[in-house]
Amino acid sequence: MLNTFKIYQELMARMDQAAAETLTNILGQIYEDLKNTVTQQDFAQLKAVVVELAEAQKRTEQRVAELAEAQKRTEERLDRLEQTVAELAEAQKRTEQRVAELAEAQKRTEERLDRLEQTVAELAEAQKETERRLQDLIGEVKDIKVQLGGLSMAVGYGIEDKLMPFMHRFVPRVYGAMPKIVERKNVRYSKDSFDEVNIYMEAIKDGQQVLIVGECKAHPGKKDLKRFDAMLSRLSDHFKMPVQGFIVGYAFSPEIEDLLAQRYSHIKAFKTYEIERIAAEEVV
Repeated sequence: MLNTFKIYQELMARMDQAAAETLTNILGQIYEDLKNTVTQQDFAQLKAVVVELAEAQKRTEQRVAELAEAQKRTEERLDRLEQTVAELAEAQKRTEQRVAELAEAQKRTEERLDRLEQTVAELAEAQKETERRLQDLIGEVKDIKVQLGGLSMAVGYGIEDKLMPFMHRFVPRVYGAMPKIVERKNVRYSKDSFDEVNIYMEAIKDGQQVLIVGECKAHPGKKDLKRFDAMLSRLSDHFKMPVQGFIVGYAFSPEIEDLLAQRYSHIKAFKTYEIERIAAEEVV
């Protein structure tokens, strides 16, 4: 007799309740249909086959469960991948937008650079023109200096020429000496060295020969005083005699008057109109 309860318990160990009940019922029906036609051995074999099928079914269900879990994990990875792809797509979109902005900025930069290069080229050309005009101006200034130098020299010579006739009366009244030679003279020290003396006078004072020299400038400056003082020293060393010096000008600035009083007190200073007046005075 078929023990359906035992079979049911064995099947329950290998599959769920519904499947075990269904399969137990089927086996019971088959047993009833075949109990008069199959032997106990055949039924035992059939029972073994059913048990193997149940075991296979259990393994299949387990595999299906594993596949379901794997599928779940795959779907989760796929979800994460889709999210990542979406984020990458968005990032790519932002990158393309940024690239477009950079391309536009580069275009504007190149346009500015083109304008700057044009400006630099124009400035370079303007600089060349400025340098050319500056050279022209330097040349003009040099010409003016030459002209002014010539004018200053002409004015100086004019003062000398005007004053020369008064020196024979001027020197005795100012220096107590009698001039023997009154002239404009170049005093040469060597082949390439000389001084141009505006008013050169050799005179006798107390039986001794002295040298009296005058410098004539329209408006004497600091450099004129320094130059004249150095020339007096050279003349004294050259002639080995006392040298008296005076400077004549149309006018003296307060600064020059202070220098004459403080640093060059040994140099007498006269305005042009004073020379004639002094020459006309009676000798006391």
